[in-house]
Amino acid sequence: MRRWGLAVLALAGLGLPASAQTVTSAGPDSVAVAIYRAPERPAGEPLDLDWLEGYALISEQRTITIPAGRTTIRFEGVAGGILPESAIVTGLPDGVREKNLDADLLSPRSLYARNLNRPVTIRRTLGGKVVEERAVIRSGPDGAAVFETRDGIVAADCRPKTDEVIYDAVPAGLSARPTLSVETEAAGASQVTVTLSYLAWGFDWQANYIATMLPDGRSADLFAWVTLANGDVTSFADADTAVIAGNIHRETERDYRDGSAQPFWFRCLSTITRTLKRESNMVVDAISANDVGVFPDTNIAESLQRIPGVSINRFATREELGDLQLYRIPDRTTVAAMSQKQVALLDRQSVPVEIVHRLYIRDDALDAAWLVLRAQNRKEAGLGLPLPAGSIAVFEPRGEASLLIGEGAIGDKAVGEEVELRIGPATQVLAKMIETRAGKGWRDETLTVTNANPYPVRIEAEVVRTDDYRLIKPSAAFGRQHGNALWAVEIPANGTATLTYRLKKVRRR
Repeated sequence: MRRWGLAVLALAGLGLPASAQTVTSAGPDSVAVAIYRAPERPAGEPLDLDWLEGYALISEQRTITIPAGRTTIRFEGVAGGILPESAIVTGLPDGVREKNLDADLLSPRSLYARNLNRPVTIRRTLGGKVVEERAVIRSGPDGAAVFETRDGIVAADCRPKTDEVIYDAVPAGLSARPTLSVETEAAGASQVTVTLSYLAWGFDWQANYIATMLPDGRSADLFAWVTLANGDVTSFADADTAVIAGNIHRETERDYRDGSAQPFWFRCLSTITRTLKRESNMVVDAISANDVGVFPDTNIAESLQRIPGVSINRFATREELGDLQLYRIPDRTTVAAMSQKQVALLDRQSVPVEIVHRLYIRDDALDAAWLVLRAQNRKEAGLGLPLPAGSIAVFEPRGEASLLIGEGAIGDKAVGEEVELRIGPATQVLAKMIETRAGKGWRDETLTVTNANPYPVRIEAEVVRTDDYRLIKPSAAFGRQHGNALWAVEIPANGTATLTYRLKKVRRR
């Protein structure tokens, strides 16, 4: 299986017919990109680089010269995932009469698809000689490349050398770059600076937190990156870039992917289709200017720690945006096509934290214990700022190194909220529950928890409320958490704690 080269002959002058009143803007003078998270993606779910479901608000400034009369203005180089109905053009003296999206991009895939049942030339190497012959394309771009020649039906790319196809012309409507066109009618000629703003599909971002526990076991250093991704075919150079934290309500049932940028492969009739994985680079754009690195591992954000010896001197700055939070990247940066980028978000030292061991009891079912990290998002507790949703990796120092002890996720947290996340199973805390007595409509349960650690731990057992039973006669006082009864106790090193209670069946009327 081979990727086909794009061989096109005699294409000069074969683009869209020129118009007496057509003005083309090749690109923006300046651009701003604000990226919104995918609305339905959970906080702990990593970015899906093959299917980014977030979006961006893109605002471009362009200087154009408009002649008098009716004119079509072509804005080349807009995002391939532009939602044309969202586009707004301001600054035109007489406004916009009509707008159109020329989104059928010139690519090997679209060129082949648009020439279905049309004559082309195929070039192959036969017997050491390069042979060209006329043929007609008889298959679409998603299956085997089938051509009809004077000698019959042939399947391309089934020989030792890579075959090529040569097209006579570019079909009308194919554009080399995503293009939005608008129509205006001006009373006189003028040079104007216009602003083009629009929403585009195929972006996403998230926060990636790194918590490093300090030796006291009661505080941690907290660092965070902003990871943003552009899955579009268009790059935005020197962009004023920001990300928006918070949930934006959007209702849409449309699928904006037109498939024009999909990989294109010719296959022999006997070839089995295989899944293609896009290659992607991650650029860390938050360290000192001379120390920017490229990381080919797209999952590095899940466990990336501070780079030893590198001074991080550029952090995203936070601004209020109604009920949302805007994090602005301090310097203009290139949001490159099909790429990721990371910028430092926050760096807080010695944040008070608490690690507890959490149990969940549901009727007679007992879940295994989990390690839970808890902090208070208050200024006096070392934080006191909105925390955008994202993943977190928790490390613990061991000599000269730091070892990963758990991973979890944080939802969007406002100032004053409690931050609590499960970071992994508690392997040194064991719990068992047994039924000691039972009668008609009731039963007694005994919960025993053992701490195998050489240090004391805090245990929190949350009894999840159900409609079938009522909890009575506990052997210890219960608190409340999440609307459920909570038993909290500190178990000494290598110690044991016991709780008894009765579950009484609720009578139905």
